[in-house]
Amino acid sequence: MDASGQNMFRMLNRVLTERMFKHLRKWFVTCFFEHSRQRARLVSKDGRCNIEFGNVEAQSRFIFFVDIWTTVLDLKWRYKMTIFITAFLGSWFLFGLLWYAVAYIHKDLPEFHPSVNHTPCVENINGLTSAFLFSLETQVTIGYGFRCVTEKCGTAIFLLIFQSILGVIVNSFMCGAILAKISRPKKRAKTITFSKNAVISKRGGKLCLLIRVANLRKSLLIGSHIYGKLLKTTVTPEGETIILDQININFVVDAGNENLFFISPLTIYHVIDHTSPFFHMAAETLPQQDFELVVFLDGTVESTSATCQVRTSYVPEEVLWGYRFAPIVSKTKEGKYRVDFHNFSKTVEVETPHCAMCLYNEKDATARMKRGYDNPNFILSEVNETADTKM
Repeated sequence: MDASGQNMFRMLNRVLTERMFKHLRKWFVTCFFEHSRQRARLVSKDGRCNIEFGNVEAQSRFIFFVDIWTTVLDLKWRYKMTIFITAFLGSWFLFGLLWYAVAYIHKDLPEFHPSVNHTPCVENINGLTSAFLFSLETQVTIGYGFRCVTEKCGTAIFLLIFQSILGVIVNSFMCGAILAKISRPKKRAKTITFSKNAVISKRGGKLCLLIRVANLRKSLLIGSHIYGKLLKTTVTPEGETIILDQININFVVDAGNENLFFISPLTIYHVIDHTSPFFHMAAETLPQQDFELVVFLDGTVESTSATCQVRTSYVPEEVLWGYRFAPIVSKTKEGKYRVDFHNFSKTVEVETPHCAMCLYNEKDATARMKRGYDNPNFILSEVNETADTKM
């Protein structure tokens, strides 16, 4: 390669390197600033509440132990399984110590060298290990038949009855807690999904905020009801600052907002009229707003008749002005309706007024033109005919 070719190669290499570093720097700056500008949410996208309680008095904490059933149900699985295993192993070992104490007091153990005619309280308990095995066999009603209680010892009979009753209580509580944890309608809510973004566009001649929601199961939610809350910081006329002030947002579908036929994805919408908190917002000012839109869907699970609630939230960056959702329902040749979830959150840009006030002002102007309003400042002046204009 000659000198001119080498120079050209170095120049090309330098240009490519600079362009690569430029793109990397741009990507790093974009990711860093987007992460730093990420707004704090009260409700995450999957419905979890981002809130903590501080300076709770010890007396108030004791209330959680009074309502022990709800406390156990709300525990995470790792803590619940720890309590489950500890409850059974602890009760078996505790009664094993008691059975060992009975055998020790009655001098049934081999170190006491009982006589041939000696009748022990429990047959074949020779130490702590055999006492633990007898406790386990008694509480879980295994009954191998090798170890058994005799009728010569009233203390052993009372302890047997007490362990049997307590074992039933422990089994019922712990198995019931595991079953209730598995069957909670909270897990059913995982199969209800909302669109990643909300959009604002015209629908039926009105400016609306639209959200798409889908049921991933074929089983229905009975008596579904959907509504929203707009959370933002407001200042009252008295000067009081209210953080997380809640404003009701009414969402509807074409058939209303109650008893939804939730067999296919639905597009719910909120009409932005004079009573809407979005009325004074515009496409240019929306990203600078400070609010969080929380959407709720309540319903009854068809298979279990349990009530569940699904939640999600949207911040201003997730509300797209001038877009609508792409269609996802089609009909196949076999006559079945097919839902394409690949386009579930896909949006299409459409022509939309840049503010709700502009749309309503345009409608009012059009209506006045049709009604033919007179101009009160119009003055009719008479002009006399001149000689030149007379016939």
